[in-house]
Amino acid sequence: MTEETTIHLPAIEKHVEHLRKGFDFWPTLENGTPPAMGDFRWPAELILSTWYQAGTGEPPTNGLEYRIGDSGGGFDKLDFRFLPEHQQLPPETEIDLAIPLNRRGIGREIEIAVPWYGGGMSFGSVSEQVMLARAIAAKEWGTFTSTGEGGYPDSLVKYKDHIITQIATGMFGVREETIQYAPVVEFKYAQGAKPGLGGHLLGDKTTITVAKMRESVPWVSLFSPFPFHSVYSVEDHRKHVDWVKTINPEALVSVKVSTPTDVDMVAVGSYYAGAHIVHLDGSYGGTGAAPEIAKKNIAMPIEFAIPKVHKYLQGENIRDEIVVMASGGIRTAYDIAKSIALGADGAILGTSELVAIGCTRCSNCERGRGCPFGLTTTDPELSLLVEPEWGAQRIGNLNASYAKQLRDILRRLGLKSIHDLRGRTDLLVYRR
Repeated sequence: MTEETTIHLPAIEKHVEHLRKGFDFWPTLENGTPPAMGDFRWPAELILSTWYQAGTGEPPTNGLEYRIGDSGGGFDKLDFRFLPEHQQLPPETEIDLAIPLNRRGIGREIEIAVPWYGGGMSFGSVSEQVMLARAIAAKEWGTFTSTGEGGYPDSLVKYKDHIITQIATGMFGVREETIQYAPVVEFKYAQGAKPGLGGHLLGDKTTITVAKMRESVPWVSLFSPFPFHSVYSVEDHRKHVDWVKTINPEALVSVKVSTPTDVDMVAVGSYYAGAHIVHLDGSYGGTGAAPEIAKKNIAMPIEFAIPKVHKYLQGENIRDEIVVMASGGIRTAYDIAKSIALGADGAILGTSELVAIGCTRCSNCERGRGCPFGLTTTDPELSLLVEPEWGAQRIGNLNASYAKQLRDILRRLGLKSIHDLRGRTDLLVYRR
């Protein structure tokens, strides 16, 4: 981690001290809720409960809401049809949360210990320290985190067995050795938060270090086009998959797509192109850098896309040959479980990990010095607010809380495996 600037640690020591005391320095209103924090999907109470879980590894017992937000729709309107208590499994029952990522029998056999992994957050959009924290936590939990499209910093190489290399339309930082490192290579064809718009990293985040990694010019805005201009058919898509398999024959291939109305046919096309994983990225995903007009008006919400794809793959008799992972507004253990009940195999997390290490949803992610917690920044001083081991511990604690809640959900539904929950829409009910 190098940067042509002087780091003034004393100027931020007090801020760091506050962060590591559990975010208890916020001025609060009479009801205990911090002012001007969060939004309807991530209300202040859900942010606070996520911080609690990141500090303790347990769901809160003090009345804080940790299961749903306040959006009034989507996952927040769904609940589970739990069995009567006398029919539930005993607390000591062994519950299996592991899922395979390769159902095709071609390439490396990979199983993750929990039914989620970390989504792409690129170097430039977040700091290298945040990427390291996520990688350390992924290794400890037997799962993965994705590089995003900003390249593969050298500091991540020691965690390569738990890192997904992403290839996006801008091809920033894509190198042969980083594809060879990867157990899983992800093609990012579109992002649910801004489908059809490509990517955009503003010039003040394109520091000398970021530009070197992305093989571009410092302080100049970078654009990722939409779409890949080499892919306009399933046959073209197959050429992309074959390219990766030529470089790394054992790698699994994931295809990240947004959720247009024909996303079911896109998923089938990815299967026939040779992909192992279809990553559905619905609206409401992404950081505060994504335009609100795009997040709210273009892509399909993930809770509609999942059953649409699941049923179509079943109709084509290929559902058990491909893994469906869902992202885009999945915030809690209950959201993960609901995604699987709707038909996904597992979920992909992003914002919840950032919240665990301090995000308040202030939506200043697009500016180089806009993030007061050193998360979505490339500023060398602000980046030091996140010490990687500390960040990994908080993300790991959040994982522990999620795993505990998922086991409890399955136990109360009478299920012994997370796989048994897939597609069980009959176990979901609408909240009144």
